Amino acid sequence: MTLEEKLAQIVGLWVGAGVDGEVVAPLQDAMLGETAPGFEDFAVHGLGHLTRVFGTRPVEPSTGRRALWDAQRWLVTNTRLGIPAIAHEECLTGLAAWKAATFPTPLAWGASFDPDLVETMGAAIGASMASLGVHQGLAPVLDVVRDPRWGRVEECISEDPYVVGTVGTAYVRGLQSAGVIATLKHFVGYSASRAGRNLAPVSAGPREVADVLLPPFEMAVLDGGVRSVMHAYTEIDGMPVAADPDLLTGLLRDRWGFDGTVVADYFGVAFLHTLHGVAADLGDAARQSLEAGIDIELPTGNAYLGPLTAAVEAGHVPMELVDRATLRVLRQKEELGLLDQDFSTPSDGAEVDLDPAGHRVIARRLAEESVVLLSNSGVLPLQHPARVAVVGPNADRAQALFGCYSFVNHVLDQHPGTELGIEAPTVVDALRHELTGADVTHATGCAVDDDDRSGISAAVAAAEAAEVAIVVVGDQAGLFGRGTVGEGCDRDDLELPGVQRELVEAVLATRTPVVLVMLTGRPYAVDWALDRCAAVVQAFFPGEEGASALAGVLSGRVNPSGRLPVTLPRSAGAQPYSYLHPRLGGASSVSNVATAPALPFGHGLSYTTFTYANFRLAAGEVDTAGTIGVTVDVRNAGDRDGAEVVQLYGHDLVGSITRPVAQLLAFARVELAAGESATVQLTVPTTRLAFSDRQMRRVVEPGAVDLWVGRSCAERVTETQVTLVGETHEVTLSDSRWSRVEVIRGT
Repeated sequence: MTLEEKLAQIVGLWVGAGVDGEVVAPLQDAMLGETAPGFEDFAVHGLGHLTRVFGTRPVEPSTGRRALWDAQRWLVTNTRLGIPAIAHEECLTGLAAWKAATFPTPLAWGASFDPDLVETMGAAIGASMASLGVHQGLAPVLDVVRDPRWGRVEECISEDPYVVGTVGTAYVRGLQSAGVIATLKHFVGYSASRAGRNLAPVSAGPREVADVLLPPFEMAVLDGGVRSVMHAYTEIDGMPVAADPDLLTGLLRDRWGFDGTVVADYFGVAFLHTLHGVAADLGDAARQSLEAGIDIELPTGNAYLGPLTAAVEAGHVPMELVDRATLRVLRQKEELGLLDQDFSTPSDGAEVDLDPAGHRVIARRLAEESVVLLSNSGVLPLQHPARVAVVGPNADRAQALFGCYSFVNHVLDQHPGTELGIEAPTVVDALRHELTGADVTHATGCAVDDDDRSGISAAVAAAEAAEVAIVVVGDQAGLFGRGTVGEGCDRDDLELPGVQRELVEAVLATRTPVVLVMLTGRPYAVDWALDRCAAVVQAFFPGEEGASALAGVLSGRVNPSGRLPVTLPRSAGAQPYSYLHPRLGGASSVSNVATAPALPFGHGLSYTTFTYANFRLAAGEVDTAGTIGVTVDVRNAGDRDGAEVVQLYGHDLVGSITRPVAQLLAFARVELAAGESATVQLTVPTTRLAFSDRQMRRVVEPGAVDLWVGRSCAERVTETQVTLVGETHEVTLSDSRWSRVEVIRGT
């Protein structure tokens, strides 16, 4: 291979499929002050990746598939080596393509505490992608939530690393079971930016990185077999990850044994020069990225083409670095079967259904399982009201159901007048369908994020005439300031955006019972509403079936079972905060600032009652390299079927390093009919209690550990204590990181 042919294999080209099937390059690299060349000029020596053929503009799925096939056929027949490209797309809440099923956001995955269902969803998404000829998905996001002010919280799964790793790895398995490569984002530290501001510096110490931020990636690499990793834009303590060989090679490849490809976050290589200022020019940025271990520059070749060519020819970059990256890409193409494809058979012109009934069933189940009932004075479920007022800015907007990386909010807002492409009833629509016989009225009241109060009086009038007022508030997901949450849409407070609180207060003043429904991408500080509203319901962008799920919860058709995957904050001033804090992070007699959140991690109410009994240990003493066996009986003591999320927490009483006052060790989602019981057996490897000691070795130390089953991290329903015995155990890669669950049905 010539140098030009090698470099062509380690770059992408951002393309869009036009209505006539022609593959064209949009001006998506304007942030570097350049325009993209045409496809044939760019790919004359070959191409590594085709960037977002479906995810750049609205295109009929069958047209996009034909355009992608045409591009691959051109590469096979018009380049000397005839190597097709890897086509990649965003797929965080479903394939980000027009008319594709749109599932709940990752924060909703976390709220469901149902990794098996997330794996099923991942397989469905992968099947759609494979049917179009797409090979790689840029998901899941394994960033651990550290500050809810950060706009990309809605892309994350939880503030608990184990939940992130368990649910995220399930998604990886699902997607890759369809033959589509999953890509872990964003390795590592992105979510720990100062003040929750996108792309701000990160000041996390090595222990926080090792014990909190890295474990989800380790789980997905070692146990999920993920085939691609995307570096984070982050600079940690002044060192940009994109130039850090200790992370991208030393840890990821040499220690963990990862042998897939590392792709650049979009423009991340160039950012070493333009943002971080650690590279003198794009050629220097290319050198540092290759040395660190970034194989592929995405979305296009700003640094890895002309600037890297000059650096190689000048002797500044060894050819061995180029060869290493090129071989990794070619091996991945071989794994995908691309090196044997000639695209000689024309693409099937049949229509493609990207939102089939089976996908909607999965979307509905996940939406229903992820709705969290935060508080309830008894007004829910609704008891056949005759007159219902549904008010608020998110009551009649389909866009309010979707996250930033949905096609609806990521692309369609740039194409006004284009139809949604999928069926997505609004909350008002769903309630009118659900509450048959009720007179359901609607008033917007206010917008999501402006100061126009002129509609509040109409909302108040509607509430005054109703038996119950359902006030639907929250976010609009968007990009770079075009929303209240999403990439580049950070907050410096955690109040509901705009004048939404004023709307809620005005409706509360009518004395009509208020059910507050929040459609958001982050948790907001709404402690003021928890006691004053008759009920408060939280949904984290629940997707195309989300309104139906919410209506079902309000009516009682669906028994809520979601649990908070993040703490509900008390105020922005209390941030950053995590339930995984040591004793000094709690209340203190020497400070006048309260630390307790509005609601704790793991909280969520039900319409039935679950009781626990017979909490017992397999053994009171366990070797530091062993497993802790725990059994507990759970009973649905109410008159409704429901699901309980059994949560096992631990606290290491004495450690050489301060330990969290509560740490989730295992969880199990258990469906129980009214009156039904089950015995839940949890097998917890002691490595769930591991941490980096004073020498930064990951260890399990001997000593006493409190264990309890709780309805949240703060509520100990039943508890015991186990003692770890023996020598300090240094954790190895062969040690298990997974708790196992078995549910034995009773009567």
